Amino acid sequence: MIQQSSLNPVSLRKIFIIWLPLAGSWALMALELPALSAIVARLAEPEINLAAYGGVVFPLSLIIEAPIIMLLAASTALSKDWASYRKLNTFMMITSAILTALHVAVAFTPLYYFVVEKLIGAPAEIIEPARIGLKIMTPWTWSIAYRRFNQGLMIRFGQSWAVTVGTFIRLSADITVLLIGYSMKTLPGIVVATSAVAAGVVSEAIFAGLAAIRVKRGKLRTAPALSPPLTYRVFFKFYIPLAMTSLLSLLIQPLGSAALSRMPQALESLAVWPVVIGLSFLFRSMGMGYNEVVVSMLDQPGAAKALRRFTVLLVGFLTVLQLGLVATPLAPIWFRRISALSPELATFAHTGMWLALLLPALTALQSWYQGTILNSKKTRAIPEAVLIFLVTIGVLLGLGIAWGEMPGLYVGLIAFTLGMGVQTLWLWVRSRPVMRGFSSE
Repeated sequence: MIQQSSLNPVSLRKIFIIWLPLAGSWALMALELPALSAIVARLAEPEINLAAYGGVVFPLSLIIEAPIIMLLAASTALSKDWASYRKLNTFMMITSAILTALHVAVAFTPLYYFVVEKLIGAPAEIIEPARIGLKIMTPWTWSIAYRRFNQGLMIRFGQSWAVTVGTFIRLSADITVLLIGYSMKTLPGIVVATSAVAAGVVSEAIFAGLAAIRVKRGKLRTAPALSPPLTYRVFFKFYIPLAMTSLLSLLIQPLGSAALSRMPQALESLAVWPVVIGLSFLFRSMGMGYNEVVVSMLDQPGAAKALRRFTVLLVGFLTVLQLGLVATPLAPIWFRRISALSPELATFAHTGMWLALLLPALTALQSWYQGTILNSKKTRAIPEAVLIFLVTIGVLLGLGIAWGEMPGLYVGLIAFTLGMGVQTLWLWVRSRPVMRGFSSE
């Protein structure tokens, strides 16, 4: 885990030094979606292929992998000795096999049409392209599970540098496949996009497995055995709330796709959604890396006050950074020249970015409040906040569908922003008792 000496007072500089590589790793990961959108937008039928990926393939892949996405946290916290590692590894392999079988069932059988046509209600133009993409994404779930499990092990034993290197390898594989697909000019955009993503996650998983060998043969093997040993009962008591949190969080992806498909300008909204969300995620990523900083440092003398000041600075910085894009000529440059959207879609996306202006600041605040809650080991408030977020978005999307007068993109972004606002407010309320314990600093 991230280590920081408690002998020296916590300063903004020390927080920055710990936060920067984590933010950089998240930022590298966040570059994937803008890069993908920029290439697909330059290939044939960009609206259809962008909508197929952003409206069907990516949401379904995420929701299928939801039960294993928290393996990073579980492995970091629980892989303390060889016996514990073996138990977690068995769980990872069995769960990955089951979820991969589910992915295959959705992508390769008639179940696909029930999910995409009946449940999501996707536009007819994107149904078959999306199915091709979902088939190509078959390695996704197992690769993500294996990678996150091994990354947690490396973080646990002080090898967190490998996480950043792995992210760079993933992005490099993505860009390589995207550029090959772009240069060929013959492959559909959905094939190029999903091939790039699959190559990226597989490459990162292979690197994570190789990088973890040294830890497995060294520090893990020599780590003292736990007493009492980790049992599956203890593991599931720890993991199930985390898995439910990720499942609830990722439900917004297919829920959003289903809602956008039922509102005005459905195809345009689904096509622009991954472009806007991808760019917003690039700004939000720097706030996501702050969560682990708070968890690792909050117990140290004087840390609460310094972390609170850093949070304020981070919120201001991220807001100004996104505003610097949205309110200047940089926005048309990004959407027209880099993302290669048509003039109409570029204007559509630019307006959407105004509606997403508060998302980076809310993400940073959530990392601060959630980090304090995680530090207390009383995590019930986190799935509570996610459930409130999901219900808020569901209600607002339902109202948007019933009204039927506003484009789905705008309704989706307004709902997402307000949902995150309510979620942040709940985390603030639930973190207050924890923060009172640090009020004497």
